Amino acid sequence: MPSGPPSTAAEGGQPLAARMRPRTLQEFIGQDHIVGPGRLLRRAIEADQLSSLIFYGPPGTGKTTLAMVIANTTRSHFLTINAVLAGVADIRNAISEARRRAEGLRQRTILFVDEVHRFNKAQQDALLPHVENGTIILIGATTENPYFAVNRALTSRSRIFQLRSLDAADLHAIAEQALRDPARGYGGRCVDVQADAMAHLVRVANGDARGVLNALELAAETTPPQADGRVVIDMQVAEESIQQRAVLYDKEGDYHYDTISAFIKSLRGSDPDAAMYWLAKMVYAGEDPRFLFRRMLIFASEDVGLADPHAVTVTLSCATAFDRVGLPEGRFPLAQAALYLATAPKSNSIFAFFDALGVIENEREGDVPAHLKDASRDAKQFGHGEGYLYPHAYRDHWVAQQYLPTHMQGKVFYEPGALGYEQGIRQQVVGHREAQLEAMLDIDGEAAGEVFTYSDGGGAHDRWLQRTVSRVGQHLGALRDRVLDAAALQRHSLVLDAHANTGLLTWEALRRAPEGGVWSLAHDGRSAEAVRQQAARLPELQRPRLLVGGAQDLLALLKACGDEAVRFDAVVGRNVLSGHADKTSVCAVLCACLRDTGRLCLAEVVPRRAQRLSALVDPATLGEDLVARLQAAEDALYQADDDPLVNWDAPDLEAVLRAAGFELWTPLSVETQDEERRITGDALARWFDAQAGPVNRRPSYAQHLLKCLSAGEVARVEACYRQQLRDQIVPWRTSWVYVTATPVPLTLT
Repeated sequence: MPSGPPSTAAEGGQPLAARMRPRTLQEFIGQDHIVGPGRLLRRAIEADQLSSLIFYGPPGTGKTTLAMVIANTTRSHFLTINAVLAGVADIRNAISEARRRAEGLRQRTILFVDEVHRFNKAQQDALLPHVENGTIILIGATTENPYFAVNRALTSRSRIFQLRSLDAADLHAIAEQALRDPARGYGGRCVDVQADAMAHLVRVANGDARGVLNALELAAETTPPQADGRVVIDMQVAEESIQQRAVLYDKEGDYHYDTISAFIKSLRGSDPDAAMYWLAKMVYAGEDPRFLFRRMLIFASEDVGLADPHAVTVTLSCATAFDRVGLPEGRFPLAQAALYLATAPKSNSIFAFFDALGVIENEREGDVPAHLKDASRDAKQFGHGEGYLYPHAYRDHWVAQQYLPTHMQGKVFYEPGALGYEQGIRQQVVGHREAQLEAMLDIDGEAAGEVFTYSDGGGAHDRWLQRTVSRVGQHLGALRDRVLDAAALQRHSLVLDAHANTGLLTWEALRRAPEGGVWSLAHDGRSAEAVRQQAARLPELQRPRLLVGGAQDLLALLKACGDEAVRFDAVVGRNVLSGHADKTSVCAVLCACLRDTGRLCLAEVVPRRAQRLSALVDPATLGEDLVARLQAAEDALYQADDDPLVNWDAPDLEAVLRAAGFELWTPLSVETQDEERRITGDALARWFDAQAGPVNRRPSYAQHLLKCLSAGEVARVEACYRQQLRDQIVPWRTSWVYVTATPVPLTLT
């Protein structure tokens, strides 16, 4: 390619990628999952409250750039060393300088270690005590998984952020930024990159910002200007500037293990297309085909097994063929083996052996049954081998007899699969087992199993109550996990708990999204104070952002605390909509607070399907007529059209969500939760409180009954309930509807 005059910026000696390195968070492009508005890392940088960090990710994703942004932002002294070039002496010098600044200037020191995984154990150990006592704040950058490449002691004292390969939009934005910048980029020259050429640079750079900037620089600096002074970069120039797509693959690092894992899982999932893709990626990157054959041979037994006993033979034959012909033609048998395994029927029944190994490791010593012992040495003296039935002397060369040790009788290890070859032997194996069990029952002389029972008489009632309480805890834990699992949170997610009065979801969300952020909406000051007191134990940056008010006021509350730009990855809640007369408006506010790809995940109790108290007592004591009118009164309580707590059911909620701008991610799921409750005297007093109303806002159960029953009849019902239910454990049924919805995507017209 002909050479043109170098740019003024290039004469300075720095490549374009170095010149365009962002200096502030506002210039930083990409990695929104860790530095987007509201994310923990962004808040820590802006507040200058950093703890030790490790940035982990592929080359060209911004690890060193983030460190430089921190250097430009922080009031701390910033030191940089490269682990490839530095030794223990350099570390000691950095520590000494950090001590002098801490003692003399009261200034903290941030030590940035690039390629931190290159430090050996001694060098990493030399850093550890100074990170621990706060002499330095460590920021490490690594392309290797820090959980394998960095000492556990250092990783446990650091917060780890994983950077991703940049997407096409990010790379386009980075290239355009370089073309516009007059001081550091090509804004002072007329460089015209055609659309298809830019798309090629971005595609081949494969998520690497440095790669796209290097290619852009090569194209701009070596292309002569046209007569009008424009430097035109067309497709031909772009292809010459960056010719081969870089594949993220390291034979000893994460990409090696992750890619072979994806390949094996694609074979296991019987997806030949995915298997070919991952196989091609590994071969393209230079993976040793013998390693791939070794993994496929293991797979042929582990995951195909007896569903197709020929799988091992075919794979081994293909491996032998590869050894005979070598590369490049050896790729044919390599692909053949992968396709055979991907399309073969699957069975993991071989794990029967490992189940047996596990039993052997933990079992008590068991003797070999006498009839299975070797009869060649002492049959006469000890009777070894006596009673053994020789299978070949029987029809079909099989006879039912005891083969397992006595204490293992009935134990099943091998479960034949229902596909391929195993499908043909399944019935045979099952039939033989049934006959074996019958033979086992005929064994004489074995001691009957003992049955031990025990009861101390005292404290049984307390233990029963404790189990009941524990079961309630299990139900709440299951509900919490159900909601948060549906939200599919990642470590960097931004989460809103839209009804944080109990903190049930808030604290688990904090655990699941430690690098993101959690906002907790408490509906009143008392609930807010409870959340605030619990959060006080956490470091300030790790606490939930507390909002106080109703869900309908959420946008205003976010604006008031300066978070109006925050859009959540997930809005979660328990009983968020209960009691709201205008549920559509509340859902519309929640929709406006979500990202386009965010999820609304709610668990709402359905009062209309609540437990009826009349079903808990013997109706005979009240008489048929009163029972019928009592049941009608209860039904009326839960059918009141003017009561927003009870005037809805699951189909109504689906209509509300659609009207508010949501579409269901999964169909609404209504589930019944059965538990046991103890009816206390306090509960009965609340139900039949004649003074409820203005103070407690909602009428009591008795006041509802008085709309349909006389005062005398309500008194009879109360007496019946107190007699039959007080301090009793009763079955209790609650219906929950689980919501998982996403904002309806905008369509361009």
